[in-house]
Amino acid sequence: MGMSSRAAPRICVLKGGLSVEREVSLSSGHECAKALRVAGYEVVELDARGDVAQRLVEIAPDIVFNALHGRFGEDGCVQGILEWLRIPYTHSGVLASALAMDKARAKHAFAGAGLPVASGVILPKADVMTRHAMAPPYVVKPNNEGSSVGVYLVMDGANRPPQLGAEMPDMVMVEAFAPGRELTTTVMGDRALAVTDIVTDGWYDYDAKYRPGGSRHVVPADIPSQIEAACLDHALRAHQVLGCRGVSRADFRWDEARGADGLVLLEVNTQPGMTPTSLVPEQAAHCAISFVDLCRWMIEDASCDR
Repeated sequence: MGMSSRAAPRICVLKGGLSVEREVSLSSGHECAKALRVAGYEVVELDARGDVAQRLVEIAPDIVFNALHGRFGEDGCVQGILEWLRIPYTHSGVLASALAMDKARAKHAFAGAGLPVASGVILPKADVMTRHAMAPPYVVKPNNEGSSVGVYLVMDGANRPPQLGAEMPDMVMVEAFAPGRELTTTVMGDRALAVTDIVTDGWYDYDAKYRPGGSRHVVPADIPSQIEAACLDHALRAHQVLGCRGVSRADFRWDEARGADGLVLLEVNTQPGMTPTSLVPEQAAHCAISFVDLCRWMIEDASCDR
């Protein structure tokens, strides 16, 4: 891995960044940095701004722990900088990161591999606000943001199309609403860990994800073994189809009334949250992997060129 002669490898934790998910990333990065210090590494935390390449050259880390979320940190951009600088880094590489962040292209890859996805189209924002793009219920979301930022749910009986806010890009994804329970599965290398049932009072939005008490996580999910096996299988296959490495998290919807046919893969998150309330550390703990050991594993898995 090209370690220097320092006693302990120097890790730079990239956090913060420029996306709408900045605050969550600061929290993830802070928690991971604490765990890596416990694991015995020398840790430098860096709030990733426009001078990130210059700062990385100055810090000269042996490995970068990428705790960024959203655009620039999750879409292949910072991964390209790290490849250029030849610094091994955690999580997925340039192509897998870019592919996963582009919901339409990721969905195309999933469907090509026989994984179940909701039907969807990419349309101009103006068209979506003028007329119903498909029969309700449907969801409108940016094609390349994470964390349920800017998600509009158009329910049955909606008289008019959604009036999208200024935060939405010019082109948006319109997707058939997948009803049912919200399930999620972590992949760690070549192993799918568990299935969590995310129980909320309403839409699983940004607040529900990150506000303490915003949602309840039931792990392992109380679901039929057939559905559990399908989630584990689909999550690992989705990880492999996109070419992910390290840790990823696949999100599903499951309509109980339709049995096995009611399971839909929503998306794969290549930079899942690593805060105390996050789903990945919870699933790791369920598999007897401590938070410190999870972070250590991610450092040991770090690389360039793939």
